[in-house]
Amino acid sequence: MTMSSGQETASLHTRRYDLDWLRIGAFGLLILYHIGMFFVSWDWHVKSTHASPVLQPLMLLTSPWRLALQFLIAGCATRFMADRLDRAAMLKSRSLRLLLPLVFGMLVIVPPQTYYEIVEKLGFQDGWFVFYVKYIAFHDGWQPGGKPLIVPTWNHLWFVAYLWAYSMIVIALRPLLLSDPLRRIVGGLLPHLRGAVLLLAPPLFIAAMRLWLRPLFGETHALVDDWYLHAVYLPLFLFGYGIAKAESVWAAIERLRWVALGLAVGCYGGLVWFMLEGSPALTPWRGVVWAFDLWAWILMLLGFARRFLSFDHPARRYLTEAVFPFYILHQTVIVVAGHHLTGLGLPAWAEGAILILATILACWGGYEVVRRVGWLRPWFGLKPDQSQTMPARSISYS
Repeated sequence: MTMSSGQETASLHTRRYDLDWLRIGAFGLLILYHIGMFFVSWDWHVKSTHASPVLQPLMLLTSPWRLALQFLIAGCATRFMADRLDRAAMLKSRSLRLLLPLVFGMLVIVPPQTYYEIVEKLGFQDGWFVFYVKYIAFHDGWQPGGKPLIVPTWNHLWFVAYLWAYSMIVIALRPLLLSDPLRRIVGGLLPHLRGAVLLLAPPLFIAAMRLWLRPLFGETHALVDDWYLHAVYLPLFLFGYGIAKAESVWAAIERLRWVALGLAVGCYGGLVWFMLEGSPALTPWRGVVWAFDLWAWILMLLGFARRFLSFDHPARRYLTEAVFPFYILHQTVIVVAGHHLTGLGLPAWAEGAILILATILACWGGYEVVRRVGWLRPWFGLKPDQSQTMPARSISYS
């Protein structure tokens, strides 16, 4: 949304290095989180023989806000893209950079996750070829835990599907977003996004969605019926789009960073207490604290990043491109390596250390191959003609 107020402007070609760093860090935490899923007692594709609740409080440190932050940053990135490209070019760019990796991932990268899941949970012994033929033929007979596995599946790549869908919504609404009436409304609202309004209004909305919609729809990651998550993630995406160049809002976010930090720590402590207490009667209150935890961590991270991470570095330039291939590859590496590691009888600390190292090395090696092979680049969300030395002009999400 292009702002009409002079204070709500930013240079069209200013790259937001702080958002790049946050995106890199959030994806790094996602990789660690999925490694953690191998070791906790929550249901997942494959499990370690050492799985226990011990790490679950640590998992709560990032689970409320990690993906919400990514959607907000993606909204900012989409705004920068919308200022550079017309609707047709933006449609082509988003579809090529997101749908190609999504389809490739569903057919090539993700299948081993399902294979080892049914090997562990259902004792499947018919081998990879029989599995894959059934996988691509929409087989509906695998039911670990009593629920049928939907195949082909996108598993962890659901985020890519949602990001594409939200981008299409922005493209479809672009004439409205650029209309004078909406610009005047947004331009009038943005100066009020500060202080208590900025700190409290978003989590109150998220809490309402969690208390109202989550009991009805749950979290499916299936796109077409995931109304609770859409009610949270789509507004965050549009919020990022709307404030991307609103300097007064970013200054207000930076001023709130210490308050947000205190609130984030307090909410995290509350979530751990709710987990240990385990009383169903506390579920509504847990939902409210979850929402405030989500927003407080996002606000704190955005504020401190703007303060201290608005700088460039060769590592940022390398990792900004590497992060999407890492994301595509990481969960399959974790599932395959974890399945084979857990049968070796290693102590938990050794199994965890090897799994972390194997995941990093496999993703890094995979990226180094992908970025050097021209025909592979589009399937991992990389521009075919992208140069490592070409300076970037705006934040790009993938």
